[in-house]
Amino acid sequence: MRRTAAVIAAGALALLTACNGDNSSGSGHPGAAAAPAAHVTIAPADGAADVSPTVPLEISVTGGKLGGVSVVDSGGASVSGAVKEAAGTAGGGEVWTPDQPLAYGTKYTLTATARNSANEDAKATSTFTTVTPTTLSTPSIGPLNGMTVGVGMPIRVYFDQKVADRAAVEGHLKVTSSKPTDGVWSWMNDKEVHFRPSQYWPAETKVTLDANLYGVNFGDGVWGEKDRSVSFTIGAKHLSVADAASHTLMVYDGGKLVQTYPMSAGSSKNPTRNGAHVVTESYKAITMDSSTFGLAVDAPGGYRADVKYAVRISNNGEFVHAAPWSVAQQGHSNVSHGCINLSTDRANWFFNFSRPGDVVEVKNSVGPNLSAADGDIYDWSVPWAQWQAGSALK
Repeated sequence: MRRTAAVIAAGALALLTACNGDNSSGSGHPGAAAAPAAHVTIAPADGAADVSPTVPLEISVTGGKLGGVSVVDSGGASVSGAVKEAAGTAGGGEVWTPDQPLAYGTKYTLTATARNSANEDAKATSTFTTVTPTTLSTPSIGPLNGMTVGVGMPIRVYFDQKVADRAAVEGHLKVTSSKPTDGVWSWMNDKEVHFRPSQYWPAETKVTLDANLYGVNFGDGVWGEKDRSVSFTIGAKHLSVADAASHTLMVYDGGKLVQTYPMSAGSSKNPTRNGAHVVTESYKAITMDSSTFGLAVDAPGGYRADVKYAVRISNNGEFVHAAPWSVAQQGHSNVSHGCINLSTDRANWFFNFSRPGDVVEVKNSVGPNLSAADGDIYDWSVPWAQWQAGSALK
């Protein structure tokens, strides 16, 4: 009887197994495989500190679809934003972007939910803190927004503090122009970077610099304070050639020679620098004083004079200006302290013709080439290969 009972039990078990067997569709059967759980991953990780306020808030979901996303600050205030697919992904990753940039030195909590095919929810939360900079930096930029400048004007960006991570900063300085150029950034020093093409800018070009520096780590505790955008126009090509050997200034407008003036350049004791000078500013009247560069007015070679129609072409004191006292030497010899001397009427014409960014190329002077020792804009005296080597982005 025990043997009979065992056989009956075995048969019953076989029958039960057949009723709950594997089914390829799995539909409608209590034994069908459960739907995989959704899983949510967030970056920055929970507890992260010193996070850039512009770092992407990344959300990755497996086994389901992303549902709601919320971001709140430490006070519980909701931060508005939107989710979009992350660049370079095929639907597997998304990024939450705030409508306004996150703030420095603030704690945020990011919460994301996802749902699998069985309508089961999963949630992940990350609380992180943005960096508190030691110093915030907003650079000065030239040309100013809305200006029209000459073909020789580089873009110049000046920082209040030394930039330890030049590559990080340079990578966020974007230049666009209505006419294509091969322009490159080059660092003049730790606090100044310039942009120029290999040749002068094309005339009549619209140029925009987007300095997207908010949230950028400059290094050594310095971070970008805000983004800036500057747009300007390159005007007509004004190029003048000052030949110190022939004592002649030739002025070209758009490639056409419009004036040939007798001039006097710097003497052998105070020679004008050779190379491409860039007009930076003009004065209808100015007092020139040798003491401004360390030579006393009453010392040999010192001077103090009221000058008209002065067009500055370098920061070492070189101008194109009216010099009625040297008219007899103009066209014949070089007697100035480094400036280009013209008669008053000719200097008046040149003053009205010139704008910042115009180029005055000096050649055949007995002096050295324009260089960093001469101040602000000596960019065109730097060979192109050397200029390119000055970029932090190799």
